[in-house]
Parts: sequence; C-alpha cells; structure tokens
Amino acid sequence: MKRTMNTWIFGIIAACFVFAVESDACTRAVYIGPDQTILTGRTMDFSIEIPANLWVFPRGMERSGQVGQNSFRWTSRYGSIIASSWDIATTDGMNERGLVANLLWLVQSEYPEFDVEGKKEGITIAAWAQYALDSFATVAEAVDSLRKEEFVVVTDFIPGTDKFTTVHLSLSDATGDSAIFEYVNGSLMIHHSRAYQVMTNDPVFEEQLAIRGYWEHVPGTLFLPGSNRATDRFVRASYYIRAIPQTSDRRVAVASLFSVIRNVSVPYGISTEGQPHISSTRWRVVADQKHLVYYFENVLTPNVLWVDLTEIDFSAGAPVRKLSLDAGQVYAGNALEHFIESEPFEFQGL
Repeated sequence: MKRTMNTWIFGIIAACFVFAVESDACTRAVYIGPDQTILTGRTMDFSIEIPANLWVFPRGMERSGQVGQNSFRWTSRYGSIIASSWDIATTDGMNERGLVANLLWLVQSEYPEFDVEGKKEGITIAAWAQYALDSFATVAEAVDSLRKEEFVVVTDFIPGTDKFTTVHLSLSDATGDSAIFEYVNGSLMIHHSRAYQVMTNDPVFEEQLAIRGYWEHVPGTLFLPGSNRATDRFVRASYYIRAIPQTSDRRVAVASLFSVIRNVSVPYGISTEGQPHISSTRWRVVADQKHLVYYFENVLTPNVLWVDLTEIDFSAGAPVRKLSLDAGQVYAGNALEHFIESEPFEFQGL
C-alpha cells in the first residue's frame, strides 16, 4: 500500500513538472455562492515594485486609445473604480454594474501587427481593461463586442524597464459569468463560461483547462501541489474556491475569498534561483459584485481598505477622484472620504 501511495504521489508531482512553465505570478478566482453572491479576488504579483493608486471614474469620459492618429475612441457608459499601475494603466477594477476586469501577465501573448498609418484603429494595452469597464455591464456583452475586433491591442515596453507588456484579460460579472481574452500567435482567443472560475498568469488558458481536468480526479484533502509555480497556484485556487464556505453572508464570503488568494500569494521578497519570473505578491483585491464593494490590500501596509460603489456619484460630469497609495499611505475600512478630486492619468501609449 505504501509503495502504491508513493508511486501515485510521484506521478502527480511528475505531471506538475510536465505542465510547469516559468512565469510572472498572478492568480484570479471567482466565488459563486447562494443568493447571487458573486465575488472576484486576485493577486498582483510582479518582479519589481508596481505602485498602485485607486481611481474613481464617472460616466461620460471621452477616451482615446493613445496610439496616434489611428486611435480608437469611446465615451464611458459606466462609472468605475480601478487600481492603476504607475498611473499609466488600468490593471484591475469594477464598474457600477458589477463587471470586474483583471489584467494578468501571459508570457506567450502575441498581438496582431498595428500599422499607425493603416485603416484599423488601435488601443494601448494600458487601456484595454478600462475600455471593458467603461463599455459593458455583462461578460456576454463584452464577448459579443470584443470578438468583432474593432480595434488592435497595441503593446510596448513598460517605461524604464526591459519588460515588454504581455498580458491577458479576464472579465467576470454579477451573474458569475467569466471570460478570458488572450492573443495567441497574433489571434484573439476567447474562453467564455461560468465554469471558468480560476485562472493564473501562465500558461495559455487552454492548457490551464487541461491541468484542471487532470487534478479534478485527485482528492485535494489528500494532496495539493504547494510551490509558487502558476500551475500549482491554479490547482490550489481551483480546489479551495469550492472548499471554502458557500454562503450569502457577505463577511464570511469576503473573508473566505481573501483566504484563498492569500493562500496562492507569493511571500514578499521571495526570489527563486533559475526562475526569475516567479514574483512577490504586491497587492490583492476582492470585488463584491453583489453589494458593489471593492476591497484592496497592499502587502506593505497592515490593513484592508474598501470602497462602496453605491456611495459614489458616477454621473457624467462628476469629478474624477484619486486615493494615493503609492507612497505607503495607510488607510483602513471605508476609504471613500479620503479620495480627492484629480485630473485623470494618461494611459501610456505610443
């Protein structure tokens, strides 16, 4: 019996190495509870500091794709709260209808060629998530629109670094529906299903589904892979998102989801020899899509802050407001009163 168990566990570990790839770390999980209790949590893991600020954007904002004369343009239909990176990009957020957008790194991303003088309009990758938050109330709406590929997603290096931006976009809505948008070999791939509750940065989502199919037959109470690799984080999050209490009690649901994304976080300051892309968790988010509350936790501060979107004036013409967090500012609890009117940041483009 002992030999059989050891052989079984060795086989599982071997399978992990088959699927494993080196990658920048991020994990996203959707909690689907009773009574339309839907929440989305994510970690932001990066190999360098990625300072975040929170922004409130109203409806009616005129936007540009920021790629020159061929920029795609739109006007925001919905207000949103977002987490910025370096105040040049929207990397996470939730709009007033409960649509959540998360950007996660994907090394294998390859985007279509963009001709600055061609006929096809473009949008900077820094505004990709914001466009979704501005434009859609549900995942189904986003899928129907984005599959038309009315614009080219245009990427570039993160300013001041050697990191060429390669990300995929996940969307979830207040019904629990999910979609993942990836550019693979220059083509847009859309994975759309309520069943797609968990994703990590790498590998491409089709391969993540293969990993899920394998591990669904392994009892999580007996064995779960514990490394920081994306594949292992995917397995743990997939197991725990179903193992935690399924409840409509918002306090328990939020605490439970936070416990899952902390479990798949990478300890601060961790570096792995030979695996430069495994990166420390910098901040975490839980978005309550039923009650429209956005929770934010910076690992360098001791508290969780939150913002209740039902208390925000999102009407067209309302001011843009900002909560600065990029210099170690500490807030706890409902932080809306600490937001100040600000000029909106400009998306990094060409």
